[in-house]
Amino acid sequence: MKITDVEVAYLKIPSISEISNGTQDVAVVLVHTDEGITGIGEAETSPHVAKAVVDAPRSHSVMVGLKEVLVGENPLDIERLWRKMYQATIYMGRRGAVLHAISGVDIALWDIKGKAYGQPVCDLLGGSTDAKVRAYASALFGKDGVETAEKAHRYKEAGYTAFKFGWMDFGFHEKSDRAHVEGVRNAVGPDAPIMFDVGWAYDSGGPEWDHTTALRRANIFADYDIYWLEEPLHPDDWDGYRELCDRSPVRIAAGEQMQTIGDFRDLVSRANLDVIQPDVARVGGITETMRIAAYCYAHRKPCVPHHFSTGILGAASIHVNASIPNSIFQETPAPGEGSILNTDLVTPGVQLDEDGCIVIPKTPGLGIELNKDVFDKYRVE
Repeated sequence: MKITDVEVAYLKIPSISEISNGTQDVAVVLVHTDEGITGIGEAETSPHVAKAVVDAPRSHSVMVGLKEVLVGENPLDIERLWRKMYQATIYMGRRGAVLHAISGVDIALWDIKGKAYGQPVCDLLGGSTDAKVRAYASALFGKDGVETAEKAHRYKEAGYTAFKFGWMDFGFHEKSDRAHVEGVRNAVGPDAPIMFDVGWAYDSGGPEWDHTTALRRANIFADYDIYWLEEPLHPDDWDGYRELCDRSPVRIAAGEQMQTIGDFRDLVSRANLDVIQPDVARVGGITETMRIAAYCYAHRKPCVPHHFSTGILGAASIHVNASIPNSIFQETPAPGEGSILNTDLVTPGVQLDEDGCIVIPKTPGLGIELNKDVFDKYRVE
């Protein structure tokens, strides 16, 4: 089998707003082969940038677009192709958008391999479609604590047993922050895990938190038995994270901004984070996420893949989660939170069992198919 083409399809809803919603547009990566098998992937980045990384003509021996790197290669040789892509793009940037594009290709290659062998991706990774991976509903905060509580109640009624809210106005005022947290706790009961994503207070309109501010909030939120506090500091504030994690009464989580195992070694050893959150469509794909999860396991850290995008990333994430020993949750955009690109781009959609765990597709590859009507309607180029 040989790769014949690598294609980045840019999909977007008609109007994109300046809000923290990663489902307004998407870079769908399609890897085509001479045996008629097409792999589906997603790069969690600016679609135009991902397309440029894939289509770029050769400028140097280590500055080559991914399409040129891959065409003519055996798509089943994933580990070697990952190294080849990484080495060939070093002068384009060893992190950031280049790794995002590599991630999308890598996901598509695993989809091809599963389809070629007639097995779900998690089986190839050493996992099982029978694994129990507890979903948590991930949502943006409401306008106030009352609206946030109402949303949490709806997600509980939909079958979710763990809950996370983030961004929006959270992080600027202690009083309103407490109201949000208290509202969620009252809505879902005393035993359900609840998590809160500060997004380093970027959306609040106020100053970014330092570790002293984050520690003060952590002490307040500890009264509500929150499971973790996510991204309370800027992704570059390594020393602040170390100071916070050493003193916080609640778990501190982060990682969605990082790429490759190198960044995650620092998150574990330098920042001493409690919960590690790689995004499969950003860190280097399924291949690199499995390395990161293994490193976290060796250091007794849970690995919880970040996901607030389409069902492509959701499928890749759940196959990873079904294959690692340090899985505790799978993030899932809550019902009604994303755009149609989140809810309807692929089939089947997210299904929960009676325990609030994700039903893992048993069909080959990622176990999903593109919804052609949605794909064609929202494809821009």
